[in-house]
Amino acid sequence: MPPADMDPPFGLLLTLGLLVLFYGGTFLMSARIGHKEENADSYMTAGHGIGFGVSAASMTATWIWASSMYASVTSGYTYGISGPIHYGLWGALMILFIYPFGRRIRKVAPHAHTLAEVMYARHGRSSQLMLAGSNVVGSVISLMSNFIAGGALISMLSPFSFVQGVVAIAAGVLLYTLWSGFRASVLTDFAQVVAMLGAVVVIVPALFLLLGGPSLFTEGAENLSPQQADFFSADAFLNQGAPYIAAVLAYAIGNQTIAQRLFAVREDLIKPTFVTATIGYGATVIGIGMIGVLALYAGITPAGGDPNNLLPQVAASYLPGVLLAVFFIMIIGSLSSTADSDLSALSSIAMADIYGQGVARRGGVDPKRMLFVGRLTMVVATAVAVVFASLQLNILDLLVFVGALWGALVFPVIASFYWGKVTNRAFTVSVLAALAVFLPVRFGAVPGTGLLPLLVEALAVVGVGVVLGLMVFGFLGTRPALVVGLLGSLASAPFVLGFLRDYQALTGSLVAYAVSTLVCWALSVRSATDFDFAEIGRRTGDFTDDAAAPAAPPADALSGARAEH
Repeated sequence: MPPADMDPPFGLLLTLGLLVLFYGGTFLMSARIGHKEENADSYMTAGHGIGFGVSAASMTATWIWASSMYASVTSGYTYGISGPIHYGLWGALMILFIYPFGRRIRKVAPHAHTLAEVMYARHGRSSQLMLAGSNVVGSVISLMSNFIAGGALISMLSPFSFVQGVVAIAAGVLLYTLWSGFRASVLTDFAQVVAMLGAVVVIVPALFLLLGGPSLFTEGAENLSPQQADFFSADAFLNQGAPYIAAVLAYAIGNQTIAQRLFAVREDLIKPTFVTATIGYGATVIGIGMIGVLALYAGITPAGGDPNNLLPQVAASYLPGVLLAVFFIMIIGSLSSTADSDLSALSSIAMADIYGQGVARRGGVDPKRMLFVGRLTMVVATAVAVVFASLQLNILDLLVFVGALWGALVFPVIASFYWGKVTNRAFTVSVLAALAVFLPVRFGAVPGTGLLPLLVEALAVVGVGVVLGLMVFGFLGTRPALVVGLLGSLASAPFVLGFLRDYQALTGSLVAYAVSTLVCWALSVRSATDFDFAEIGRRTGDFTDDAAAPAAPPADALSGARAEH
């Protein structure tokens, strides 16, 4: 970061030019696909038929947001060479691990729009509200976080203030997303992910050379602690890798921005889409994280003592003008690709879950009014996110809460697609019980000695088995998952009991998995329910039946099915 008495690297006209170039270009792209008579279902899922290239790029761009780039750099600076690996690799693998669940979800609900909509068809209102509510809160927080990142970047590199930067980013994203919704999001994602990948390929090698080249690793080795120099660092795994495995699995299963792309891609392209997104995410995030490792070797001190300042600080201090402009576009593209996904997710929840299955379910759905609801939701969500972003609130606690909610939801959601015995009561009680145990664990309300912390660690041991078992279950089925889960719990027990209580983030996440799994299983195993999964396909579907929408039952019949349920 340049010193406070120095002029910012970008002038007013250059900053405006870069913003107009980026957002003007994305707007023109979205305008080319706009329909005079927009289709409500296309606005939410693009007709369930997106091809491979666009869908893979969109999944990659949505998974990569500004915070992930900043965090990967921070991880590299904090934990050394293994930091970006732990941040990027596990996040990438989670994309891969969720695709078999995605195929199952699409099989039972081929024309759904939101995961909450499917949970309503499977269980009823309470499970739907849990998923929809957690996604509304999570998407608004994500939107706010991206606006904050954009505002901070613009204020650092240009004469504009933080608030002016926030408003500029918000207006730019809303400009190209509002008219065509999800279709605009996925189309512009393609261009944004190409720009991000290209920028990483150019910027990281350039910074390596500018900071000293190969000699940096020998001359700067003294700046690393033994743990930072160790590729198999235990600190990096326990503080970064392990918590991220649990958190990203929860995010992948519960988040509407991912589910929306799952419902949009052609069903036969789900596997190649997720595999390609796995590679794209890993390469980009691990690559950008290496800037933090380079800064560590170079002995750079973060501005204000905050490692989160490292990425823009190193860029502004070392990159020449043209490459700094490329960096600016890369960060704006990463935050915009996620912000437009959040807006599309929020509009879909409002359209399908609030209007489609709530307000209008008794009297039939009006597609034009549904579109109005979706667009109004985008405007309101943007305004709310701008207001809170301008206050520069600390959003960490809220992000932790939302992440915990998704962690508590993972097993009940997955089980609901495979096990006919899971009931609405089991789903609801298991999630609430998991949250009730998670919160005191995560925020340090559990004493450090005595029987209670040992019980918490025993639950964390179960949580290890649940996470490993769920990963295996999607690919190999129930029996291998049970074997791997049991072996994982037994193998981890000696390292967890009496030790893990010092790592609250990891312990809390594992406890959320364990409690929701145990309670959901206990309340379901003796249930006489044997749900017919074909009912989900009959209770969900497209809300319009014109030529632009795929074949589905008429809207009136769908409304009737929902009302009867």
